[in-house]
Amino acid sequence: MNTNTTTKYGLPVVIYTRQGCSCCDKAAQVIQDFVSEITFVDIDHDPELRQKFDTMVPVVEINGKIRFRGKVEPLLLKRILAAEVERQTPAPTT
Repeated sequence: MNTNTTTKYGLPVVIYTRQGCSCCDKAAQVIQDFVSEITFVDIDHDPELRQKFDTMVPVVEINGKIRFRGKVEPLLLKRILAAEVERQTPAPTT
């Protein structure tokens, strides 16, 4: 039974990965606890991405910005997601 009460953020998250990458699998496990949807992009299907990210996968893009390369730190991930949501929330008008 999952007792995780973590808020799921609705921000666009992309993980640049490659087949058989155990670090990529670990990153996805951490991220799925915090976001509702993840898009996976296999860099080996795109020569430009393979050249750009070859030995750095997983590369994690949040809301259009590269935020992690290699390892995802859960606490930092949560802080980044909260800050991105806060930036998108309009200020109250008085």
